[in-house]
Amino acid sequence: MDVPVYTMSGESAGTMSVDEIALGETINADLIKQAFVMYHANQRQGSARSKTRSMGSLTGKKMYKQKGTGNARHGDKKAPIFRGGGHAKAKRRTREDYHKSMPVKMRRKANRNALLAKLVDQEVKVIDGLKFDAPKTKAFKDFLSNIGIDKSALLALSPDAEKSKNARLSARNIDGVAMCKADQLNAYEMLNNRYLVIDKADLEAWLNGPSSQTGKIVRNEGGQA
Repeated sequence: MDVPVYTMSGESAGTMSVDEIALGETINADLIKQAFVMYHANQRQGSARSKTRSMGSLTGKKMYKQKGTGNARHGDKKAPIFRGGGHAKAKRRTREDYHKSMPVKMRRKANRNALLAKLVDQEVKVIDGLKFDAPKTKAFKDFLSNIGIDKSALLALSPDAEKSKNARLSARNIDGVAMCKADQLNAYEMLNNRYLVIDKADLEAWLNGPSSQTGKIVRNEGGQA
């Protein structure tokens, strides 16, 4: 598969050859969904709590006198039947665990297959030399316009913090732009955004790095997904 490569100004800079077979050859929707659900679930903290009647911040004063009003008998407004009152069955358990896992080989196959899905839909913008001379939001907006980004985008930046500093600072205040390190690219991040924007060298490093180990011998190096 030949993937178009663009310059920062949106002009064509040739193509990049990507091996479809190494990415799974065909799109495995079930595998991608399993990985997406896992990454999403693992973001949950499981720390949701609610207050009982005794923990409310409302006054404890009786709402009205016991008899003679024609209304039902009530004490204070902390009762569960009132808006803002305590919960009758409040969540007070220990931290819930929503963690899910997949074998390393399956995760990496899902991540690579998700990239294949984005490539097939022409939603990957490979840039030849993704860098900014200075952190400037307007320059980044112009860059997105040049390469035809009109929806949400995931910006995969170089793991080298100094090299990607200006791009990161330029993009951080733009709505609809998410960022991640190129060596931590995964199915959830790619599918949660319409476009993927990545430097050609970083994409080649990801394809040839630890994420490419999907055979019988799989090593989990450098925190790779």
